[in-house]
Amino acid sequence: MTDRETSQSAAWAILFPGSITVADNEGTILWMNEAAIERYASFGGRSLIGTNMLDCHPEPSRTTVARMLANPGVNVYTVEKRGRRSLVHHSTWYDGDRPGGLVELILDLPAEVRNVVRSA
Repeated sequence: MTDRETSQSAAWAILFPGSITVADNEGTILWMNEAAIERYASFGGRSLIGTNMLDCHPEPSRTTVARMLANPGVNVYTVEKRGRRSLVHHSTWYDGDRPGGLVELILDLPAEVRNVVRSA
C-alpha cells in the first residue's frame, strides 16, 4: 500500500464521531481526530499534539496509562462526567510486531445501552 493509499484508507478516522487519540511508547500524543480535539478543547485541543498524555490524566488513571505504556494490553471502562456517559477504551497499537504506543478511543453512550446476547 502506498503512503497515499494508507492516508486515504485512514481518512475515515478524522471525522469519526468517537474521540481517537494516538500516542507513542513514551506517551507523546502523535495524532488526534476532530472529535478528540473538540473533547479536549478546554485542555488545549489540537495543541495537545506533541505533549505527553500522562500529563492529561489525574490519578489513578495516570498510573493505569503509564502501566499500559510499559506493558501492552487493553483497558476498558465507562465513565460519567457532567452528565455525559462514555465508554473509554485504551489499547496498545503495534508497529509491525512491536508495541508502538497507545490508542485512546472514547465513545459517548446514550442513557440506555442495549446488550444483545448471541448464541453463535
